[in-house]
Amino acid sequence: MRPPGCLLWLLPAVLAAQPVVAPTPERPGETAPLGAYTFRNSFETGYRFRQVDGNLGKYRSDVNFGNGIRLLSGELSLNSRDGRGRYFDEFVLRTLGLGNDPYQFALVRLQKNGLYRYETVWRRNEYYNPALPVAAGNHFADTARRLQDHDIVLLPQAPVRLFAGYTRNVQDGPALTTVQLFDTRGDEFPLFTRVNRLYNDYRLGAEIRRRGFQLNVLRSWHYFREDAPAGRETPHPGASPENLTALDRFARAEPYRGATPVWRALVRAESDWVAASGRVTYAGGRRDFVLDESAFGTDRFGAAANRQIVVGGNARRPVTSADASVTVFPSRRLNFTQSASYHNTRIDGDSAFREILNGTAGGDLLFFRFLGIRTFTGASDLNWQPTRQTGFFAGYRYAARRIRSVESLTPVPFDPFRQQHEQDNHLHAGAAGIRLRPVRGLTVTADGEIARADRPFTPVSGRRVHAAGGRAAYQAGALRLGAAYRQNYNFNSAAISRHSARGRNYAADASWAPNAWFALDASYAKIHLDTVTGLAFFGLGELQDRVSSVYVSNVHAGNLGVRLGLRRADFFAGYSIVEDTGDGRRSNTFGPETPPLQALLLPVQTFPLRYQSPLARISVPLRPDFRFNFGWQMYHYRENFPITAPAQNYRAHTGFASASWSF
Repeated sequence: MRPPGCLLWLLPAVLAAQPVVAPTPERPGETAPLGAYTFRNSFETGYRFRQVDGNLGKYRSDVNFGNGIRLLSGELSLNSRDGRGRYFDEFVLRTLGLGNDPYQFALVRLQKNGLYRYETVWRRNEYYNPALPVAAGNHFADTARRLQDHDIVLLPQAPVRLFAGYTRNVQDGPALTTVQLFDTRGDEFPLFTRVNRLYNDYRLGAEIRRRGFQLNVLRSWHYFREDAPAGRETPHPGASPENLTALDRFARAEPYRGATPVWRALVRAESDWVAASGRVTYAGGRRDFVLDESAFGTDRFGAAANRQIVVGGNARRPVTSADASVTVFPSRRLNFTQSASYHNTRIDGDSAFREILNGTAGGDLLFFRFLGIRTFTGASDLNWQPTRQTGFFAGYRYAARRIRSVESLTPVPFDPFRQQHEQDNHLHAGAAGIRLRPVRGLTVTADGEIARADRPFTPVSGRRVHAAGGRAAYQAGALRLGAAYRQNYNFNSAAISRHSARGRNYAADASWAPNAWFALDASYAKIHLDTVTGLAFFGLGELQDRVSSVYVSNVHAGNLGVRLGLRRADFFAGYSIVEDTGDGRRSNTFGPETPPLQALLLPVQTFPLRYQSPLARISVPLRPDFRFNFGWQMYHYRENFPITAPAQNYRAHTGFASASWSF
């Protein structure tokens, strides 16, 4: 079981505040002359090690650093002394994690003033996704994503600029998935598949800038391809030994192709009292797919079964979006902004389905024709600062969305079974706030918003929304203090279920750097979330439509870091922790008297866990052009209420020993 959504987006933020222990930020060497250029370089080479106790798959999903020699980082730069180099004025090379780290990066930038600027970025990220315990180890992926970006700008400082670019994104690797055969009450079987995705993007454009006016036009072509064949050549009895369904062999081919030509235009203009901007984008997407699947085995009654499925289709997906805004400055202390946006997404296509079961051919079924979503939005914002210590702002938001779908069961133009659905949704929201500077160095802001929607599209969409928050920041010399609060309440209801969500966020941070050799940073955040959602499902032999799903989360995140720049060494120590205390319960067990439906939902209504990571790093300069570095970092993950055994808990020690040098 992975952490809940609120914890997933908080973990990267905390880990970003607490940097990975390598590479070392302190760089040896100095800038030196080299002909008509100045030259600087720095490289860090070393050995990275790890020791993992517990669930190795979960560790690889979270961290994934391994053992081995690495070029932890590298940087080389050449800059012309007078800005008039013969072929180039700047050359930069940067690398990170080369030599089999799971996250590798390289950048090259080359430019000549007034003539061209070229930059390319290469990245390789390895993704290890272990199977969830509830999937019995049959959902798994070990893929690598390789990305490269190339951008060139001609005449970068001129009023008229030309630019071109290319992006390539490749993801491949082995994976496991499952399939259910031969009916809805059949058994599940593991399948091996090979992920193979390719994305290419080509770009051409131009930009004109002249006296407060800017026009930018871009033409791009996106191409997407995916081939993920799945199959099984050996017999398998299935996941449930009581079920007679068995599989002899299985094969599936599922090619998918897509192309999207895009036009984008951006215009801006400004003067002393007014500023205006507008943007229009059109993407004419098209997709084609085929699925060819065959399965042979026995059904749940023990009879021979074979099934063949062929699905093919195509779709046009044009997307049009446009937005414009105008800001008026009647005075230095007052401004008003009016903006409007339009977005239209349409999916229009056919998809034919044919199934052959035991030699009996089914008819073609045209199950999809059209889906369209059109949205208009508008916003009015007023900012007024009557004094240097006081400011007010207010705003109004409006949105109108229409969703339309057409389904058909036969390919004839006038299908008597044709079904058309349409729904409109209107949103009105008002916001207001205040900014205060009561004393020197202190800034306080507070704001609130109320929104109402008449027909939300889903039970969890915003209907009656209340939001409020504020922040205080204080600075006195080297000391910085901050605190913030934010709450978001949403209450919604639909014909089948009712939904309410309440979220409250608290945050505080402090930093102190009284001199050049000492710095202290600390932060704390708490995120509270509780949701109640009505459910409707079949269980215990009947329809259950009076059941509510409750989920409670209380995430605490803390970060502490200390930096010391001593005469003979640079030292850093830090600690970060993310803990979800759930709803406060000490146990996830329940007694035999618990009602069956409550016993089903109680184990998944909260997910308390703890993730903590202390680290330490030291860098010792032996010469101006040479440093020795050592670092250690621990990752400790623990689930308080594991849903299945064994739990995904682990404790990992990682570290490195390296040398930073320059020549």
